[in-house]
Amino acid sequence: MGAILLPEAAFGFLPRHSVVSSRKHHNHVSNSCLKSHPIIFRNTGSRKRKLLCTNNWLHKSRSVVFSSQDNHSETFSDADDEDGYLLEGSEALEADEDELVAARKALTDARARQEAIEKERDRLLEELARSEAKQKEYVASLMHDKELAIAELQDVKSLFHQKLQETVEEKFTLESKLVLAKQDAVELAVQVEKLAEVAIHQATAHILEDAQLRISAAETSAAQAVYQIEDQIRNTAESTISAVVEQSKIAIDKALIIAERAGDHAAKSVAAFADATSPADEIAAIQSHNFELQSATRNLQSQLLLTRSEIDKLKLELEQAHAKANASELRANAAEKALLEFQESMKEQNLQQQEEMRTLLEKLKKDAAEKRKAASEAFKLELESIKAAIEAAKETAHSKDEAYSRRCEALHRSLRASEAALEMWRRRAEMAESFLLNEKQFSEGDEDAIFMVNGGRIDLLTDDALKLKLLSDGPRRELPEWMAQRIRTLRPKFPPRKVDASEALYSKFISLDLPKPDEVWSIATEKPKEGDTLIEHVIEKEIIEKKRKALEGALHRKTIQWQKTLEDTKLEPGTGTGHEIVLQGFNWESWRRQWYLELAPKAADLSQCGITAVWLPPPTESVAPQDKDTKILKKEGYMPSDLYNLNSAYGTKEELKYCIDEMHTQDLLALGDVVLNHRCAQKQGPNGVWNIFGGKLAWGPEAIVCDDPNFQGCGNPSSGDIFHAAPNIDHSQDFVRSDIKEWLNWLRNDIGFDGWRLDFVRGFSGTYVKEYIEASNPAFAIGEYWDSLAYEGGNLCYNQDAHRQRIINWINATDGTSSAFDVTTKGILHSALHNQYWRLIDPQGKPTGVVGWWPSRAVTFLENHDTGSTQGHWPFPRDKLTQGYAYILSHPGTPVIFYDHFYDFGLRDVITELIEARRRAGIHCRSSVKIYHANNEGYVSRTGETLVMKIGHFDWNPSKENDLEGTWQKFVDKGSDYQLWLRQ
Repeated sequence: MGAILLPEAAFGFLPRHSVVSSRKHHNHVSNSCLKSHPIIFRNTGSRKRKLLCTNNWLHKSRSVVFSSQDNHSETFSDADDEDGYLLEGSEALEADEDELVAARKALTDARARQEAIEKERDRLLEELARSEAKQKEYVASLMHDKELAIAELQDVKSLFHQKLQETVEEKFTLESKLVLAKQDAVELAVQVEKLAEVAIHQATAHILEDAQLRISAAETSAAQAVYQIEDQIRNTAESTISAVVEQSKIAIDKALIIAERAGDHAAKSVAAFADATSPADEIAAIQSHNFELQSATRNLQSQLLLTRSEIDKLKLELEQAHAKANASELRANAAEKALLEFQESMKEQNLQQQEEMRTLLEKLKKDAAEKRKAASEAFKLELESIKAAIEAAKETAHSKDEAYSRRCEALHRSLRASEAALEMWRRRAEMAESFLLNEKQFSEGDEDAIFMVNGGRIDLLTDDALKLKLLSDGPRRELPEWMAQRIRTLRPKFPPRKVDASEALYSKFISLDLPKPDEVWSIATEKPKEGDTLIEHVIEKEIIEKKRKALEGALHRKTIQWQKTLEDTKLEPGTGTGHEIVLQGFNWESWRRQWYLELAPKAADLSQCGITAVWLPPPTESVAPQDKDTKILKKEGYMPSDLYNLNSAYGTKEELKYCIDEMHTQDLLALGDVVLNHRCAQKQGPNGVWNIFGGKLAWGPEAIVCDDPNFQGCGNPSSGDIFHAAPNIDHSQDFVRSDIKEWLNWLRNDIGFDGWRLDFVRGFSGTYVKEYIEASNPAFAIGEYWDSLAYEGGNLCYNQDAHRQRIINWINATDGTSSAFDVTTKGILHSALHNQYWRLIDPQGKPTGVVGWWPSRAVTFLENHDTGSTQGHWPFPRDKLTQGYAYILSHPGTPVIFYDHFYDFGLRDVITELIEARRRAGIHCRSSVKIYHANNEGYVSRTGETLVMKIGHFDWNPSKENDLEGTWQKFVDKGSDYQLWLRQ
């Protein structure tokens, strides 16, 4: 109920009356005036007071009570229906006794209402008591939750201490194992060194003894040969000389005898001459003797010549014997020299083996130190994660305590608000009672003030829409005309109805500063509201709880990984795990879109389909030529300038890291496309040539090879082919290699790349690639060694051994640290799949590409961004794509799938099925291949021991081969395209 003081009428006096609604309202204090507020009007007019009586109320001349909670049309209609008619003011002045009776009745009613107020107050006190009980229960529940939280924290602490103790014990165990392993390694190294020394000594002694025996035998044989030759020469010479002497003696004796005979004949001749005998016979006899002597002399001369010739022959033989002796001596010297060289080589080998043993020991020590360091770092990380989990648990408990304390404070505030509301209602009851008993007097200064409880007649409507509707449309039902006239007559100064919201906002009525009903809320109906501090703490609590659970999960995973093994399996960069299946995750037009953000959501799908690695586009900012047709700069990334600027056309550095993180979340390797052969300059040199680089790696012309015809480099000659579109980097320079290794390690460690795809590796030697790979330690590396195949008369040659040999030579130059794209297999498949399947087998019965000679380093593919996409330099036959993927996914090597084929050509399900067959068969990059058929009709091969593949239209199944034992089940059947069988 509300009390209203109406000003006196302009015509001299204002009749005063009360309108009391006997309707029962929906709230619990509608009849007790507790929820209605007095509205009092003052005027400066006449102060004449007159009494107005009704059958229910006694009013003095200053106040009129009415219900401001309902619509005022209802109020007056109820008053008219239940209170009867109104009495005229003149009759009220004449009936004092009726006034006294009415006053008594009013007093009785006021007392009844006061009793109702007391009951209402008792009810409110009971509600307050219940609220306090509920508060106590809630506080008890909070305390229970707090105790549970403390117990949970204690459990977490105990679990932490337990895990910490286990970790410390495990650390001590590992350290002891490490010490024992180190001792074993040292002992093993000592034993190996001793065994090596013994083996070397034995081998050396045996070899030396054998060499000495051989040398002594050679010396002995040479001495014996020399002695025999000298003996033979001596004997021959002695026999010859003795024969010559004998023959000379015989000739001399004969000559003496002949001389004696000649002397005798001469004496006889003299005697005969003296005796006067005839001398003619004597002369004839002498002449005959002379002839005999001459013939004997000639014989002697011929014999002397023969003897001289024999002596010459003996001299020649003697010289030959001396030459043989000299040759034997030279051989002996050579053998001795070879022995000395062998001894020196053995010493060098011994020193080399000792050096290798020393390096092996140092490597073992280094590995042990690294393992110990890794173990300590892992242990530190474990401790940090445990500490983080504990801190999170502490923060969670602290946040819970703060939330509970804030909740208690909110409850206390609500309790105080309830008490304040109760006190307010009590004051209102007293105010109403004072109004009823005429105890409250208004001062003269308040006459001009107009008070509106709840802001006027419409403030009890909590919905703004209803307020505006009431302001614009008026009461909820139309007033009868007779009632409206009577109201205008009796209430000429009643506050006018506000017609719009602006008039209501700028009205002259002043609102009392009293709490509104929606501000007074009880504990039982308390609910969190948006913007409430409690809601914020609840959300904060949920976030902290999620973080705590995440930390616990990470701690659990790390603990499991720690318990599994201390060493991760070391991957070979040339093969990866051996089971890699790579997706080229872009095409030639991907730079036109925000590619990193577009590719990242596909990581889960790729992992589910069996992909293990994703080849990402070049990450660096690129200087690209302008498209001749569209005049748009093409920034595919293969003309890098500032290597450390990763804000490229594919996305920002942060988007790249987000994409790589998504790949890692799905256990996918992220392979970066790095261009190491060339780099675009950012400044011109003094001669106007673009050969000054910018960014962090600010190189000059000394970083460019000197035989680059376009950019006037000052470095060394190139170790490969020249790329004419950009300056070719001189990798022989130490500072260039150092900067590139630092950049690759930055990409690995800070950005998150796992491996590399190396662009245009024909431009520099594979030995530099080996150095870069060993420095950056990628999980997988692929080199693009692109070379032309052999053609004859426009047709592909059958023998492509020279082509695949060049690719293998480059892989050998990297010492097998990198694999290479099998361009040979791609080119052969172009022709072979057109009913020329005989091209798929070489004379040795192996595949004809790199996959046939070195399968673990062969990366097979059908198409990439250069051969396909919008470039189309060498597109694979569109109708043979499924056969091509059936071939590379069922053979050894590392297959690469092109993005366009997987997502744009509708081959996702086909490729996924082939990947599943490869996985079930356990095929890896080193699997063996046996080819059964390769002719014009088709191709059949077995990979490993569990998968058989057929391409072509001829009729074949595993039961037709004698050496295919076991039961084979058809896994994929694409008719004449291809079929796959798996061994059961």
